[in-house]
Amino acid sequence: MMHNCNPPMEALNRWLLGAVRGNNNYGHILFEQQTAADEALVAALRPYFESAHLDARDVFHHAARIDLHPDADGPGGNARYPNCLPPTARKGLFGEVMAGMLVQAYQFVGRHHWSIPIFLFRYHAEVEAYIFVLARDPARVREVSGRHGNDFIGLGIDPASREVVRFIAGEAKWRASLTPAVMDELMLGEWDGPAAAGVRTGDGIWNEMNTGLAAPQGLEQINKLLCEKAREEYAEAIVSLDRALLLGAAPLARTDYIFIAGNKAARRAAGQAYLPTNAPPPEYTAGRPLQIVELVISNGVALIDSLYDSLWNPE
Repeated sequence: MMHNCNPPMEALNRWLLGAVRGNNNYGHILFEQQTAADEALVAALRPYFESAHLDARDVFHHAARIDLHPDADGPGGNARYPNCLPPTARKGLFGEVMAGMLVQAYQFVGRHHWSIPIFLFRYHAEVEAYIFVLARDPARVREVSGRHGNDFIGLGIDPASREVVRFIAGEAKWRASLTPAVMDELMLGEWDGPAAAGVRTGDGIWNEMNTGLAAPQGLEQINKLLCEKAREEYAEAIVSLDRALLLGAAPLARTDYIFIAGNKAARRAAGQAYLPTNAPPPEYTAGRPLQIVELVISNGVALIDSLYDSLWNPE
């Protein structure tokens, strides 16, 4: 079940106001909410989110031996994916799907066209185990940790040769209260000892970008899914990924992508970005094209709950 839904551009343009900045191989977009999230926005976002989660839904429901579209009061109805997931997991998924939606919806650094044949949510092993248990014991509600690996990967497919010639990969994060201090912790890591000492652990997002593999595991996962689900349609893309994934192969061109979303802080002024807008900071040393997106909204937790409660709603 491939991802086959286009972003809801009319709803996005009504909801968000974007400010585009950047220079050469660096891009920054600040999206700010200009109209309140409502039922119409949820309805517009729903098809894209269902498309993004459909592959994992099929895999997790099959593994748990529940129907793909169970009745709410039927066997396993309490363990429907992704509706059943606890709050922290939902927020993480929201960030990952929104990261992909904005890649498809807007022009990023380098002006490349990015394709998202499928999202990689099926590789969230802890969610698979959680749903298996929850379907059999509804009392086993708990939080689950995030999926390992890149939060997002998209492919740059040459329209003539149909080969993959580059890819975009990166991190997507959601924070309920997005303040400068929270952003610093995300990007630089927690304090290493007392905050007064001014030393960070250095294991934040900048470090993850700098140490990312030239050919990350996500490329292998996408290649495997293309082989399984769309071999003929993506034949040339599969062959090109096979070449790029060989040990010692010349790496594909890579664009790094950082997506940070959260609720507007009380003291945040309109148009204020927390990450650099014209050039990467010295903490980013990977030297690749880099796209930053900051998404600033209000009442985001309510939006996420309303959206995820509505997915494949049987009523």
